[in-house]
Amino acid sequence: MIISISGKPGSGKSSVGKIIAEKLNMEYYDMGHFRRQIAKKRGITINELNKIGEKDFSTDKEADDFIVEKAKQEDNFVIVSRTAFHFIPKSFKVFVDVDLHTGAERIFKHSREQEKYKDFQHSKQSIEKRDLCDSKRYKKYYNIDVFDLSNYDLVIDTTNLTIEQTAEKIIEKIR
Repeated sequence: MIISISGKPGSGKSSVGKIIAEKLNMEYYDMGHFRRQIAKKRGITINELNKIGEKDFSTDKEADDFIVEKAKQEDNFVIVSRTAFHFIPKSFKVFVDVDLHTGAERIFKHSREQEKYKDFQHSKQSIEKRDLCDSKRYKKYYNIDVFDLSNYDLVIDTTNLTIEQTAEKIIEKIR
């Protein structure tokens, strides 16, 4: 079984994906981490990479090709990616939702090395810009809307759930 997890920033996609992979004894792949590594090699932030990607398809292609190849080679993994539902249609497709305020709060509290925000408001604005940038790129390159919830087998709102509760709900639905 392949489980693809998409969702909004701060929804807990990566954390939930890791827990599910561990509990179900599956491999785990995180395209956000993959793309952050690409940005780091270039000496830029993920937001800067995403902005470049609005004009340069290569910034997405490397990660998207990885997704396609993994699906050809393996059949037992969890992948966290905004576009995996599109590239792996046979996957169990999960969208992890969160309200903007809670997502921004989570990101601000647990900001990654390359994604430091001066305050909560800056975190919130960054999420809004990122979602808009991602939406533009995926519409332009693949004619898909990653926020169209009809693309997914399960939509779960994590606003008032812990990571563990979210993972359990997803596993319960899969079983």
